[in-house]
Amino acid sequence: MKRILLLLTFMLSFFQLKADEGMWLLSMVKRLNGVDLKKQGLKLTAEEIYSINNSSLKDAIVQFGGGCTAEIVSKEGLLFTNHHCGYGNIAALSTPEKDYLTNGFWAMKKSEELPAKGLSVRFMVRMDDVSQRINAKLNNSMTAEERKAVIDAEYKAIQTENSENGKYTVVVRDFYNGNEFYYFVYQDFKDVRLVGTPPNALGKYGGDTDNWEWPRHTVDFSVFRVYADANGNPAEYSPNNVPMKPKHALPISLKGYKPGDFTMIVGYPGRTNRYLTSYGIEQMVNKDYPAWVEASKMAMDVMKKYMDKDQATKLHYASQYASVANYWKNRQGTIDAVEKNQTIAGKKDLESKFQVWALLPENQAVYGGVLEDIKGNYTQFSNRNVERNYSSQLQRNAKYLPIAYQLGSLLKTYVDQDDAGKAGMKTKVTDAINRMYDGLNTQLEGEMLNSMVGLYQQRVNKDVASPSLMSVDAKTLSNIAFSSIFATKESALNFVNSPDKLKLDADPLLKIANSFIEDQKLMGEKFAKVDDAFAKNSRIFLDGLRKSQPEKAFYPDANSTMRLTYGSVNTLPERSDRKYYGISEKNNYYTDINGMVAKYKKGDEEFDLPQRFLDLVKKKDFGQYKDKKGFMPVNFLSNNDITGGNSGSPILDGSGNLLGLAFDGNSEALSGDIIFDPKLQKTINVDVRMVLWTIEKYGKAGHLISEMTLVR
Repeated sequence: MKRILLLLTFMLSFFQLKADEGMWLLSMVKRLNGVDLKKQGLKLTAEEIYSINNSSLKDAIVQFGGGCTAEIVSKEGLLFTNHHCGYGNIAALSTPEKDYLTNGFWAMKKSEELPAKGLSVRFMVRMDDVSQRINAKLNNSMTAEERKAVIDAEYKAIQTENSENGKYTVVVRDFYNGNEFYYFVYQDFKDVRLVGTPPNALGKYGGDTDNWEWPRHTVDFSVFRVYADANGNPAEYSPNNVPMKPKHALPISLKGYKPGDFTMIVGYPGRTNRYLTSYGIEQMVNKDYPAWVEASKMAMDVMKKYMDKDQATKLHYASQYASVANYWKNRQGTIDAVEKNQTIAGKKDLESKFQVWALLPENQAVYGGVLEDIKGNYTQFSNRNVERNYSSQLQRNAKYLPIAYQLGSLLKTYVDQDDAGKAGMKTKVTDAINRMYDGLNTQLEGEMLNSMVGLYQQRVNKDVASPSLMSVDAKTLSNIAFSSIFATKESALNFVNSPDKLKLDADPLLKIANSFIEDQKLMGEKFAKVDDAFAKNSRIFLDGLRKSQPEKAFYPDANSTMRLTYGSVNTLPERSDRKYYGISEKNNYYTDINGMVAKYKKGDEEFDLPQRFLDLVKKKDFGQYKDKKGFMPVNFLSNNDITGGNSGSPILDGSGNLLGLAFDGNSEALSGDIIFDPKLQKTINVDVRMVLWTIEKYGKAGHLISEMTLVR
């Protein structure tokens, strides 16, 4: 009965939305005020968007690999996501001899589809609000430990109540800085196979130069298929598995769009900080992000040096490099956008208004001093936050340290076994070694270790730095690594065959790695009380902010849970330094294939194009996919509110038909994770007609189109 009431509430309130910023949980639309979305172009009923007991739009949307979104487009479990979302899996399936990343890949029959090891997709079954249940057992007088104990106990109970003995994965998340709680029931499918991908020259066209920029001409998609066992249930990979039968598959629109047309995106946005205070933004752009940018750039330079020398290294490190480069540009762009858009001044104005409310007699005891307390928290952990940014990039990119720590722990358990125990563990240890060292370039990793530790030593304040890292000679660390048990896969396997406890205990790289991790734990303990106070103050501030503006509908920050965002096809303000490649500046909401060719630079790593593609464009062989005006669309703009994690999300028309795939934002609004600018913030989408044209005409995989439902 509770589920039915939840759905009825949703249905009665859905059509009272106001077109505005926000990434909304499907059950939260009752909080919105405003106009009837039917007048803006929405034709779906609430039941068709979100239903617990019947198939609905939500059943076609999946979380892809934990960090992106994808959508089901056929009754045979076919799904679309971005090329950059499938990038790591495509690279992992590639070899110098069969380089799918560079040359593309198309399975001409299901038996040719390639299992993507370790890839899974997550379907949401249902969600529910448990705020009242948990908050009834909490109060602001509790210590952080007491609060955590209550929340952990409730999380565990909720998971047990809803998992159906392990059939489902149940995740409980807090919202509004810990003021509300919801649980989500998921079903995870672990047999996912690569069906098709355009070559890198199309899927990553424009490279880092065009990343976050408009106009864009990137054919950013890849195609996978979800498999299940004979009964339709999730299963590990097996050649006997069959394509899953989804509850819903998205119809695909060939009708096109025009400015002002209604659009809706449903996906899994990763993380926003829209309620961050001015003190937090100042810390971010003046200290934290500059550290991230500097460390990322150094890691990119080291990787690029070796990737340019060897194709196997290029393939292995391609996904890591692309991810680091993307965030490097994002972080620097955020710094620039915050300054240009006067974001901090806007936050301070909001906080001044809040403070007037907070100092009212009825509010002062709880809320009067909370902003000053938050300011004090940042003063206390400012240098520690900088250390975290250098440390995170060090651990992410200098693989020798995490390998030594993780594998060292496993080898310690191994050497302590008797002969029978070692025999029982040997396969597990060997498999771990093969996985950790797969594609590892030892010379690259040696230089990476020296460079990243050296930068850490130069930039991190000694009061918050790891004593272990500060005491080593960064210039000789690679020599230590090369002489270690963990130097290569071969040296690690040799140790497994001839284990020596004394040698393991004496390994200098393992000592450094263990000491570094221990230093991190001690630093965490040192700042635990400050972190707890900051969490409490942030929770109280947001609680007060919402109460101070009762007329406003507050959406929760993104946290990798399914969200709905709505808007329209839209344009960007004209910019004098923007080259439009043949598109009228007054109608810059789309790009076409001729503009893509206009950017072409033969032999250029970012702007080269395959000859076959150029030949097809020259013939104007666009088939049913060209726009009614005659052009072949590539990308288009909308004003939907999205962030990282939305990559691959479907952008839909008012009837729930697929118009394209969201894949990027724009540089003018890179501060979007902390503040939404309705004039500047846009979503860049790849047109689904370009996707289908590439599959059929370029990839010669028209059999895949026959699986889909096309709306003309």
